Amino acid sequence: MVYIDVDDDHTIYTWGGTPVAYLSDEHIYGFNGKHLGWFQDGIVWDHDGNRAGYLAQTLPVYAAYEPYKSYKSYKPYRSYQEYAPYQPYKLHSESRIPLLQFMSQGAS
Repeated sequence: MVYIDVDDDHTIYTWGGTPVAYLSDEHIYGFNGKHLGWFQDGIVWDHDGNRAGYLAQTLPVYAAYEPYKSYKSYKPYRSYQEYAPYQPYKLHSESRIPLLQFMSQGAS
């Protein structure tokens, strides 16, 4: 699980406190500069048009509870952003990659 800290430059952290990515408008970039996907209408979309994650409000099933968040680690410097690909058509299928693994692709 990950969360977006809107008070910290829209940084995306794991529940363990590791910064893995950030939002730049609706684009999701890893600190390594890799474009990971898009965040639109409370849903994380991957490069194939699949849903990779949700906000609690947009989750299609009941969310039990939020676990305790660990202290945040220091954020690495942001690398040069690669160009974002064209966004594909949005599909009604789920991404095959779990959200934590999806976001961890952006770790330095």
